[in-house]
Amino acid sequence: EMTTRTGKTALILLILSLACTPIATLSGYQQVLRVRRALGMYAFLYASVHFAIFVLLDYGLDLELLWQAIIDQRYVLVGFTAGLILLPLALTSTKGWQRRLGRNWKRLHTLVYVAGILAVVHFLWLVKDVRDPLRDAALLALLLLLRIPRVRRAVRHLRQGLRARLT
Repeated sequence: EMTTRTGKTALILLILSLACTPIATLSGYQQVLRVRRALGMYAFLYASVHFAIFVLLDYGLDLELLWQAIIDQRYVLVGFTAGLILLPLALTSTKGWQRRLGRNWKRLHTLVYVAGILAVVHFLWLVKDVRDPLRDAALLALLLLLRIPRVRRAVRHLRQGLRARLT
């Protein structure tokens, strides 16, 4: 139960962090961007706890069993990969790292989309009832779609048109 709860919470927080920019784009409410980093860090924290529970409680830190699980169970490999991607993102999430890495910081942090996709696939492959993971996949797909420049411009244009009609 603890593994499931921490994993679901990590995924929800990751999706919420990815939703900040589209929400700002759709609504014009830029303050939502202030919580994006915190949501991402909390997602990493919960993913780390999820992994620790898996390694320590589920597998008793038996490295041979863990290695076998990573090789044999595709959902473990995908989840492990998502966690590995989140690690450098969490470590470089400060303003100092942003300055040090320059434009490469943004390139590195686009990997969060890959981590989100892998996390949803991990969840989908893990459960028998796929309704929740499919809902998360649809939401993630919508959020990723809203990041395509052409779609984002169309949404901004639509929002500005609606605002002009209301005033």
